[in-house]
Amino acid sequence: MTWRDALTAGTVAAVVSGAPSTVHALATGGDPLAPTLAAGSLLLPHETRRARLVVAAGVAHGALSLGWAVVLDAALPRRHPVAAGTAAGLAIAALDLGLVGRRLPRIRALPPGPQIADHVTYGIAVAVILARRRSRSSFGRR
Repeated sequence: MTWRDALTAGTVAAVVSGAPSTVHALATGGDPLAPTLAAGSLLLPHETRRARLVVAAGVAHGALSLGWAVVLDAALPRRHPVAAGTAAGLAIAALDLGLVGRRLPRIRALPPGPQIADHVTYGIAVAVILARRRSRSSFGRR
């Protein structure tokens, strides 16, 4: 494991993982910022101002994304990493949405399907990036 690999994977996955819920919100006429505001409520549960919630969301989502990437970098197997990343995304969704999220009204109010899809996208993105970086470093050692 290298910190650079986890940082890269976590950063890219943090950016792309919101695509499913954003597409869902745009397709259904929902607020595409609702998941962002909900993430902000992790740090500011009683805040109502959107700007403050967006800033808090950046901090919360960034820290969680990087933290989980470090865990996944250590835990994902070299064989079948995408399948393992998918499973990891589902497990993270269960923890984030089921255990933590049900206590916060903004998270609880989000449609679960797109949120689960966001988490699976995150797990897959981290797995793909780590697998590519691992194969490059293995290739360089030969």
